[in-house]
Amino acid sequence: MYETLIFTGGVHKSEEIRELIEDLGGFILQDSIQQMELVLNMAIPIEDVDKIEEKSKELLAKLSVAPMAGSEIAIVSPTLARHHLPHAACDISEYLREFGAKDNMIGLARGDGKGTSGITEEEKALIEEHDIAVFALGSFENCIKEKAFLYDDIDIPVIVTGAPEIDVNELPGADAYVGGLGRIPRRLRRGPDIRALDKLVETIEQILNDKKREMALDAPLVPAIVVKNAIENQVREIEDVISPTPVTSQLDGVRVKLDYDTYKDVISNVVIDGRKLSEIAEIKKSKMYDYILVKINSESSLVEDSN
Repeated sequence: MYETLIFTGGVHKSEEIRELIEDLGGFILQDSIQQMELVLNMAIPIEDVDKIEEKSKELLAKLSVAPMAGSEIAIVSPTLARHHLPHAACDISEYLREFGAKDNMIGLARGDGKGTSGITEEEKALIEEHDIAVFALGSFENCIKEKAFLYDDIDIPVIVTGAPEIDVNELPGADAYVGGLGRIPRRLRRGPDIRALDKLVETIEQILNDKKREMALDAPLVPAIVVKNAIENQVREIEDVISPTPVTSQLDGVRVKLDYDTYKDVISNVVIDGRKLSEIAEIKKSKMYDYILVKINSESSLVEDSN
C-alpha cells in the first residue's frame, strides 16, 4: 500500500528527496518548479512515510497528505460560455490542484439554457474516463434540479455544485451536493467561498477513499503507479510529450498522452513483472485527443474472462 504526499520546498538539494523516494521504492507522480520552489506529488510505501517526513524537516520543506494525488477528476460546466465560466469552475479546478488532483475542464456542447441543454453519448464517455466528475452548475435551484438528466446515468461518482443549499436526494444520479459555489462575477476569494471549496475538497476525498476501500476488495493486478513508472521507463517517446503529466495516474489505470493508432502496440508491449501490459490491462482509445487509456484488470475480471 502507498501513501500519496505533497512535498513543497526549495529547489536547493531537492535531488536528495528524489533519491530517497527512489531508494524507498516510491514514485514521483508529478513535479513542478515555480521560481525557486519545488512541488512534488509522490507515492510512498506506507511503512516508509516517516523517512520522508524526516528528510522534509531536514530540508525545511512542507509535507502534507494528498488523497487526491493519483486520481483524475473531470470538472464539467454546462458550456464554456461566459455565463458559466470562468469563475466558479476555473477556481474549483485551481483549488483542487493544490491538493494533488489532476483535473480536466470539460464544457458541454449544448448547455446554454435549461430548456435546450443536453449531453451527448460521446461527452458521457469522456467524463466516465475519469475517477470522479464535478458538475459545476449555477445559482438557481429549479435550474439545477431540472438539469439532473445531464449526469443521472453517468457510471462514476458525481458531485454537483451550485449556489443554493439542496438535498442531494433531490438530484437523481448525484452522489453528493456542495452549495455556496454558484455563478458569480468574481473570483472565489472570500471567506464563504473558501469554506465551500474546502467542503468540496472534503467531499471528494471522502468519495475517493470510499472507492479505494471498494477496490481493495478486488484490487487491480498491479497498482496504477507501477504501470505509470513502467511506461515512463520503457517508452522513449514519453520524453518528447510536452503536455503536463504525459502519463496521468488514475485509481485503476493511466492515461498516456500519445496517439492511440501510432503507439498502441508500443504500450501493449510494456513489460511488468514478466507480463505484457496487454495481458493485465485493457488498452483502448481515449475520447480525449485520441490518447491511450489503460484500465488495469482485477483478479475477478480475469476469472470471468477465463470462464
